[in-house]
Amino acid sequence: MTEQASRRPTGEYGALLSVSARLGQNPLQVQGPGGNTSLKSGDIMWIKASGTWLADADRADIMVPVDANRMRQSLVSGDPRAEDPANFVITASNPSGLRASIETPVHAVLPWKVVLHTHCVATIAIAVRTDADTIVAERLSGMGAIFIPYAKPGASLARAIHARLCPDTKIAVLGNHGLVACGDSVAEAESLLLAASRRLAPERVQPVANPRPSLAAQLQGTGWVPAPHAALHAIAMDPARLRLARGTSLYPDHVVFLGPGVRIEPSGTDRARLVGMEPHCNLLVLEGEGVAVRADASRPVLALARCLGDVLARVDPAAQVNRLRETEEFELLNWDAEKQRQSLNQARTAVE
Repeated sequence: MTEQASRRPTGEYGALLSVSARLGQNPLQVQGPGGNTSLKSGDIMWIKASGTWLADADRADIMVPVDANRMRQSLVSGDPRAEDPANFVITASNPSGLRASIETPVHAVLPWKVVLHTHCVATIAIAVRTDADTIVAERLSGMGAIFIPYAKPGASLARAIHARLCPDTKIAVLGNHGLVACGDSVAEAESLLLAASRRLAPERVQPVANPRPSLAAQLQGTGWVPAPHAALHAIAMDPARLRLARGTSLYPDHVVFLGPGVRIEPSGTDRARLVGMEPHCNLLVLEGEGVAVRADASRPVLALARCLGDVLARVDPAAQVNRLRETEEFELLNWDAEKQRQSLNQARTAVE
């Protein structure tokens, strides 16, 4: 642990770092820089910093201190300062100058000591369905769980959660987003998160597939390469998953890292068309052939590409889904907080 980390709380703080690393290294829970964890200790709430990776928690400083009480009061009172977590960072305890996660308001509004938030793929596969609230109520019965319809991450989502909170609320399934688990200890929160993930997991995961052998040659010289994930290629081969993939995006980090929606092209698409694809498009489905990613795709892009394959392998093929509206996609793409997270993450990736 670094010198800075050694000056911070021990005990539960150390446990938080350990569980953060475990979750961050599990692509079925967290993808790239997604997800966040927090611990309230006295007057300080330690929360994962924007642009950092939970997977790095056991070897790097990724936690930033904020004044959770002031942030909670600002949220409840409608103070516009609650929109920017930077207003609540405790500068004197943040020598590295880390920026608080855009999800800081969500952690602040929850009254529990420990909050774990992941983009669990089994949860997302349920949370995108039109009947998600019913499924959550059935499968998480007795666990103090609530379902929150999609809201923009950050203060808007925090207010939506606050409006639904009950004294026994320890689990929240976030529509088109992910899973939150809370507790009086790191161990309790982790146990609840993993239990909820198991209950929400499907009985059967749809099979993976390989791309057509000719795909690599077809893509040569286009700036695209076959995706390194068999679950992704299955989207191109399976009409049910193609149906689920068409249209606007299903969850926020897809928009941020892969671009809005999924670009689907018919088999035999002209190579010149592939070369001229829009720069914000990082994922390309070629029907009946396979899925391609840009040859220079970053680690976060590859992580979120895999996530799409893992999610669609778990959505019931007959399910009806809620999608983000185009206005919601636009809002995410043009959100200053997300642009900042992207720039911080790019800087981190460049150092590796």
